[in-house]
Amino acid sequence: MQTLRLITRLGLFGLCLLLIALVAIAVRTIEYLGRRPLDRTPWARLCFGGAARGLGFRVQQEGAIARGPVLFVSNHVSWADIPVLGGIAPLRFLSKAEVARWPLIGWLATQAGTLFIRRGSGRAGESCSEISRALNQSQSVLIFPEGTTTVGLTVLPFHSRLLQSAVDSGVMIQPITIGYRRAGQPDHLAPFVGDDDFQRHLWRLLEQPPTLVSLIFHEPVAVNPDTDLRQLCTTLQTTVGDGLRRIHRSGPTAANSSSVASLT
Repeated sequence: MQTLRLITRLGLFGLCLLLIALVAIAVRTIEYLGRRPLDRTPWARLCFGGAARGLGFRVQQEGAIARGPVLFVSNHVSWADIPVLGGIAPLRFLSKAEVARWPLIGWLATQAGTLFIRRGSGRAGESCSEISRALNQSQSVLIFPEGTTTVGLTVLPFHSRLLQSAVDSGVMIQPITIGYRRAGQPDHLAPFVGDDDFQRHLWRLLEQPPTLVSLIFHEPVAVNPDTDLRQLCTTLQTTVGDGLRRIHRSGPTAANSSSVASLT
């Protein structure tokens, strides 16, 4: 059964990647002929959504997505967060530079206009400027302020430096909680932590039944030049953490949620 499921999923995922490649070529051709760059976020949303379906994720959403531009902040469990969240809302990601070299996901993220950050002292200001530039161009951006992935049961302390971009751009911040569940329990396969290998992790996900991904879009938070960003980080972390505990207790409220069915 696992072998049949794996073959089916690989076929569907390969088909999704082919369609995504065609979309990417079409967008680049239009940009070349028009002599100007396009806003890729609507196309990226379509492609990310297709990739999430091809991976077999069942996505359940609670709460309304704030109208952009907005700075989204989310807890971080896996590389899978990117196609799941990117398929729900038109946005750009801020991701570590290593992701650009990952097979499949790195290419997809690059085509979607992901802002890649190289870690090291002095890089935060550069990244903050890039985020502000995107926000000022009416493009929403999502960051993972924990700075790393977790096993998906708790939320690590948020870093405050990149939140300055929301203040500089005069946009709101919307916290998001993402949680993975399998057979009514926290999913131990979805987290991508430590020295795990991307390809082996992808293989494990594809050969197992679909996982349920629950998303909670919390109320947006307004910021201004007088906002205490460290205190705001604590508040955002608490909000996201409370949402994660609620997901693992019972999942998002059915009355306020919508589901995206998987293909397998």
